[in-house]
Amino acid sequence: MKRYLEFIWPILGLIAVVMSVKLLYMKLKAEAASDLAVRALLQTGDLWDHLKVIASVIGAKLAVIPPHAYLLAFGSTLVAYAALAWYDRIALIHLGRQQGISFFYIAVCSFVTYALSHNIGASVVSGGMVRLRAYTAKGLSAGEIAVLVALCSFTFAFGTLMLLGLVLLAEPQIIEPLTSLSRHFAIGDTAARLVGAGLLAFCFVYVLGAWLKLRPLKIGDFKIVYPRLPVVARQCLAAPLELIGAAGIIYFALPVEGNPGFHIVMGAFLLSFSAGLLSQVPGGVGVMEAVFLAVMPNVPATAVFAALLVWRLFYLLLPLAMAIPAIVLFERSQLGTSTKAMVQASPPEGR
Repeated sequence: MKRYLEFIWPILGLIAVVMSVKLLYMKLKAEAASDLAVRALLQTGDLWDHLKVIASVIGAKLAVIPPHAYLLAFGSTLVAYAALAWYDRIALIHLGRQQGISFFYIAVCSFVTYALSHNIGASVVSGGMVRLRAYTAKGLSAGEIAVLVALCSFTFAFGTLMLLGLVLLAEPQIIEPLTSLSRHFAIGDTAARLVGAGLLAFCFVYVLGAWLKLRPLKIGDFKIVYPRLPVVARQCLAAPLELIGAAGIIYFALPVEGNPGFHIVMGAFLLSFSAGLLSQVPGGVGVMEAVFLAVMPNVPATAVFAALLVWRLFYLLLPLAMAIPAIVLFERSQLGTSTKAMVQASPPEGR
């Protein structure tokens, strides 16, 4: 059965590639179709005509951003994805399984994982499948991979709470413009600071638990081991670094004139991206625009849309396009390895 599974996995990988290509096209089409005139053009013609229209519209939106802003945004993207790879490395250290797995392998696995999960949504499921395939090839059990996925998800949440707590303490007024979107945001500066302090207190308690070396939590035969201080210390660095890199893409793509500053951009990013994740809307489409426009009224709407388009291209769509050949190459290598193993295991003819 295990031998047959080795041939089933490449088929699933091929399906993932086809779905990813289709998803990439649909997301680019949706981005271009935000203009009613363009939407009408996309309702006629063939695929080649649609591709030309999409390329023309997106190119026009991006042409207003200066070249140096793209370089800085690209550097921020590298920082973000390097930190995401560090998430996996930290989880492997927690499991004691980092030996024999190179950082390059971890980085590629992490890159493909987040390229798919950020675009598809349901990150625990979509990202978990990629990690299951990649790390079982390195000898990890399904239980260990489940812990790895959970710890990576918690690392992201931990960084979000930490930075959002700092933003609410320093800039509590960032919540006020959001009352136009929902009355639940009408809490006042004092309450916003208290929420921020509560978020930081939670982070402090988590770090304190690592310092106190809390014992594992046992539920029947299942055991949850509390991360030790060296692991938590790495989380305290990696999680904010990823979010700072991701928010930096938007910050550098915004025009200098009217730019509210990195701390406001970071706060808007945390609020909008978290809301997008909670709603399971891939890429936070619609949610991010609404939050950024409310928080940054002095920035022209067209500039906000262009900056968010750069973010989606660098953080979502280009990684998705690059993940497709990575999946193909990995499954090809695994199929070759499986075929070779089956040939070697086959008995000689005549016996």
